[in-house]
Amino acid sequence: MQKDLDLRITPEQASDMEIVKKIFSSQSGIPIKDINSVRILRRSIDARQRNIYVNLKVRGYIDEVQTEPDFTSTYYPNVKDSPQAIIVGAGPAGLFAALRLIELGIRPIVIERGKNVRDRKRDTALMNREHLVNPESNYCFGEGGAGAYSDGKLYTRSKKRGSVEKILNVFCQHGAEPSILIDAHPHIGTDRLPGIIEKMRVQIIMSGGEVHFQTRMDKLIIKDNQVKGIETNTGEIFLGQVILATGHSARDVYYMLYDQKIKIEAKGLAVGFRVEHSSHLIDQIQYHCKEGRGEFLPAAEYSFVVQAGGRGVYSFCMCPGGTIVPSASGPKQVVVNGMSPSNRGSRWSNSGVVVEIHPEDFAEYAKYNELSLLKFVEDLEELAWIHGGKTQVAPAQRLYDFVNGKQSDTLPDTSYSPGVVSSPMHQWMPKFVSSRLQEAFKKVGNSYKGYLTNDAILLGVESRTSSPVRILRDRETMQHIEIKGLYPCGEGAGYAGGIVSAAMDGERCAEALAEEIMKLGN
Repeated sequence: MQKDLDLRITPEQASDMEIVKKIFSSQSGIPIKDINSVRILRRSIDARQRNIYVNLKVRGYIDEVQTEPDFTSTYYPNVKDSPQAIIVGAGPAGLFAALRLIELGIRPIVIERGKNVRDRKRDTALMNREHLVNPESNYCFGEGGAGAYSDGKLYTRSKKRGSVEKILNVFCQHGAEPSILIDAHPHIGTDRLPGIIEKMRVQIIMSGGEVHFQTRMDKLIIKDNQVKGIETNTGEIFLGQVILATGHSARDVYYMLYDQKIKIEAKGLAVGFRVEHSSHLIDQIQYHCKEGRGEFLPAAEYSFVVQAGGRGVYSFCMCPGGTIVPSASGPKQVVVNGMSPSNRGSRWSNSGVVVEIHPEDFAEYAKYNELSLLKFVEDLEELAWIHGGKTQVAPAQRLYDFVNGKQSDTLPDTSYSPGVVSSPMHQWMPKFVSSRLQEAFKKVGNSYKGYLTNDAILLGVESRTSSPVRILRDRETMQHIEIKGLYPCGEGAGYAGGIVSAAMDGERCAEALAEEIMKLGN
């Protein structure tokens, strides 16, 4: 017999499964000698009050042995001799599209402009040490996409787009800890993601698919409003229908689509800074305790949304116990992002804090038509590069100084390896953005006592929150609204935001493509 029970217990109790078993016995009335084992199905932390609790959904196995696997595996057949499809980009959308195509009997040919996930590490190390940006291999481009060297956050609100549980199970099948199926806010960690991504690639190849690294799509082959394949920088031509999963930093793709007169539109996004506090301070604030998180709680997270000047200002990609990294993907750019290892064990916690912007906010960029916000962001990143000293050094300012319009005389320690330089960011960031950030930080400081401090540092700029362009597609067929055989997919197409939502979008595009191939075959 099995019995499920909801428990509300202390973090210390939740850390010991024997204690959990005893509490389960006590609250269920079932003698502990009759309980063979207990299994946690769901876990979340309730830190809203001074006393912190862990909420658990627990399954007890009474007079029977647990036989359920920790996760559900997917069967991948051999598709070597099957019809093929092209996937451009090996980020979450592209990888999950490839795996789903294999499930559906289609052979995926994955084209990735960057290097494999291990070789990328050398190039990201050069960015940190020597400020050298390889435009084809960096924190944004390469196997695994921008998510490969991130916190690996798997929480999403986009649950109507597909099966979150399916995506998490596929991650587990390729090496992720089954705890991601349990935690309310699951994450994998930048130290573990590369190995998982490698196993996905191995599976694609073992099933008869192909993965081509350092191969950049330069042009779509289109005839009679139908995509026939792609041309690449290597001179190779790959034929088939195309899932375009290039990510939001592949800006040359937007220019290519614009030049080929493929319908796109400017899309709103959000820009701002990355703010970094000591993780101990964030623990103190969130756990309402001077001692911080103690032995039994993880590094604390936070999130907020406030209104400032009629626009939303919100935290983005919060990385507890993490580091800030350079995320430029080309010359004359300074871009910052955050990542965390699986243990979230650094002495810093950081988050993007960004302001919503729309194409109509910047009339001077209207002349760029569909590429208006893309051009705005490119100029903003170059401005940060100039104020950083024309290297990967980031312009920075103490948080309280920024709010009060004062350039910082000194700067606190930061996790950002390339280094920082004091800069009056309140002056050169567009007033539309900076004034709203200043207002928002004051509001957040009133809600989170201690958050608005000069011991915290702001780094600029946070500009890769989402795509500045949407590649228009039909809701039903997932194909471009005018060009058949082209499936705009994931964050780069403007239809996802984060690892899981991009993965789900990849699966949906794969399903639509497979259905189309079946129609053509019949």
